[in-house]
Amino acid sequence: MDEEAESPEPRASQPLRAARLLPWSTPEGKSSYLITDEHGGRLSRLADITEETQLEMGTQLLAHADGMLGNATEAQLRFLAERLTEALRDTLRVAECRGQRCGGPSGRPVL
Repeated sequence: MDEEAESPEPRASQPLRAARLLPWSTPEGKSSYLITDEHGGRLSRLADITEETQLEMGTQLLAHADGMLGNATEAQLRFLAERLTEALRDTLRVAECRGQRCGGPSGRPVL
């Protein structure tokens, strides 16, 4: 039998790879991570596009809010507050994702 197939220990020559925090969560609200090489891949590119989209949507929502605050009804303000909360949550997740990729203060989870 092949000794390598029987060995329960991982190979020492395989480097640990950093897990990338993705800009979305599971339906249960848990964080999603991606393990990839330094070249990325399709899912990594999708995460980059999603981050950019989330930031752009937040920018547009903020501009819309600035324009409507003076004349908004209570219902409109409530709706706006809900959307701004979503946009802020997305922006904070993008900041956390990018901070981890840059070796920010929260560190990089390694799997």
